[in-house]
Amino acid sequence: MGLAIGIVGLPNVGKSTLFNTLTKTMAAQAANYPFCTIDPNVGVVEVPDYRIDKLAEIVKTPKKIPAVVEFIDIAGLVKGAATGEGLGNKFLANIRETDAYIHIFRVFEDPNVTHVHAGINPKHDIEIINTELILADVDSLTKQLDNLRKKAKGQDKVAQEQLILGEKLHTALQAGNLANSVALTEEEKPLSKLFQLITIKPVLFVANISETQIKTIDEKKLAVDIGVPAVIAVCAKVEAELAQLSEEDGKIFMEEYNLKESGLHRIIRAGYDLLGLQTYFTAGEIEARAWTVSKGATAPQAAGVIHTDFEKGFIKAEVASYEDFVASGGWAGVREKGKLRLEGKEYIVQDGDVMFFKFNT
Repeated sequence: MGLAIGIVGLPNVGKSTLFNTLTKTMAAQAANYPFCTIDPNVGVVEVPDYRIDKLAEIVKTPKKIPAVVEFIDIAGLVKGAATGEGLGNKFLANIRETDAYIHIFRVFEDPNVTHVHAGINPKHDIEIINTELILADVDSLTKQLDNLRKKAKGQDKVAQEQLILGEKLHTALQAGNLANSVALTEEEKPLSKLFQLITIKPVLFVANISETQIKTIDEKKLAVDIGVPAVIAVCAKVEAELAQLSEEDGKIFMEEYNLKESGLHRIIRAGYDLLGLQTYFTAGEIEARAWTVSKGATAPQAAGVIHTDFEKGFIKAEVASYEDFVASGGWAGVREKGKLRLEGKEYIVQDGDVMFFKFNT
């Protein structure tokens, strides 16, 4: 399944630098002026997972295919974007096409990098972006509700249900709340996606900090201070340097800053988790591969990620946990030790499952 995450924020907060580092490219032009990103840049990034290396080693295959995330760098938004200021609605439309978004804000001080509001104030900066996204959603939803009211009068039951939900979301947005703050029932969740609202998407807040702040930043305190659920703090400048190093040199470099892992790895994993996704594996002589499925997915649904025919003709799945598969030395070992399970259509896939599907063609 495809996974796309947008990167948004004010101009000059480090979005393009973060994107370049995430994708280990210089695809996005990082420059000291607003709107240097004229078109959204897209990069595909591997989800860091040591398990696939071990599985490939056990089944003796040189081919490893990790799970991936698509990141989209979107031009900096400014106050008034919802009404066309800056690059305006063009880039708000790009955000609607993503599954979630990273909201990056600036904490670092640097006289050589201008700030569009002439001062470092993360809470204020976040409020500006949120306001523009909310205004864009209000405008979009207002138009949609007009059409739904017409359909609802014609006794369209789906339109009637969607209208009730749309008006609930519209009330929240007009009150200045993000759409993702509205509690939805299981029946309402799929309906809500039809509106394609920006603020209904999950959001990950990322603080771009300076090199000197790395050892002192308190992420929990920062989150409380600016009024968001959680924050991941990264120094985009340091991460950019780290991305250019070999694995061995990178470890030494991180030790200098007391970093246990790359901040970018944290972002990728958090973005993956943000959408309630997990990984299962297939492993054989041809390849070891990571597959992305939603938490709670059944075995047939997991098979369908590989190919729709696998889901339609699903019979059974041979399943072993990653830990048992590694400890037993592969397929033969889990069979001999009785660690291989035969699961049916009701089986709920667990993160780290190593699976082999049996199906009718």
